[in-house]
Amino acid sequence: MEEKLKKIRESITEPMKKLGIIVDEVVYEKENGYNFLKITLDKVNGLDMDAIVEATNVINPIIDELDLIDEEYVLDISSKERGN
Repeated sequence: MEEKLKKIRESITEPMKKLGIIVDEVVYEKENGYNFLKITLDKVNGLDMDAIVEATNVINPIIDELDLIDEEYVLDISSKERGN
């Protein structure tokens, strides 16, 4: 799975860079009986909901095209939490 996650990260890093977004983390984990592909993003001044939606619209077709994960999963794209 690590190789698949690495491939996903490599495939989305450049398109996110064009949006000024940093790919912070890509993990795959099981939670409450569901599989999650969690992608955490960051940006210099933080990400608002519109930026996350825009990023999701770019990332989703890339992941669909790669088709690396056979089992069903939830794609969870979020911004990195920042402490004050």
